[in-house]
Amino acid sequence: MTLGSALIVGVGPGLGLALARTFADAGHPVALFARDAARLAGYVSQLDQSGGIARAYPADAADPVSLRGALQTAVDDLGAPDALVYNAAVRRADTPTDGDDQGWADALAVDVLGAKIAAETVLPALREGRGSLLFTGGGLGLQPSPQYASLSVGKAGLRAYVQALHAQLAGTGVHVTSITITGKIGGGEERFDPAVLAAAYLDLHHQPDTDWRDELLRD
Repeated sequence: MTLGSALIVGVGPGLGLALARTFADAGHPVALFARDAARLAGYVSQLDQSGGIARAYPADAADPVSLRGALQTAVDDLGAPDALVYNAAVRRADTPTDGDDQGWADALAVDVLGAKIAAETVLPALREGRGSLLFTGGGLGLQPSPQYASLSVGKAGLRAYVQALHAQLAGTGVHVTSITITGKIGGGEERFDPAVLAAAYLDLHHQPDTDWRDELLRD
């Protein structure tokens, strides 16, 4: 059976690339989204050499026009998607009272608004109206840090958005969930290894709807 595409927003050398590789190995054509076109081209080359079908779509998750356009182009190129994985975030050191209004606005544009833009763009394009919308959460959404204040707010906001979207789409055949990762990705613990985490995303995509929840906590 021909599988629909998997759209991975926020692809870097860690979890993002592992997600692209995992879905490609499972037979999905994969679309990779990030700002750095040269780096994306390198990732696509790696996946092509492994026998996967991969395309690069440079886009800025902080820019709704850029993100919407890139997602729609990927759907046009690769066909209706089975899955969206929103893995974009801005990790920056800041405090609750740092006075950096623009820095906060830019961070939350990626951490929260970008997730909404991606979801509402991909949702109507899902193959046969069914599929998975998966979002990378983080432990800071549960236990905020005063040293990473905007990311803490962003992950908390993303978690709330996913819970609301999960409730809205209940019973429609669309699986919406966040993967809340409380440890350091690639920090040496096997449970937080990018490949191990990526396999959990694919498992969620294959999960029967009787087991669907709005959050998977990886702690």
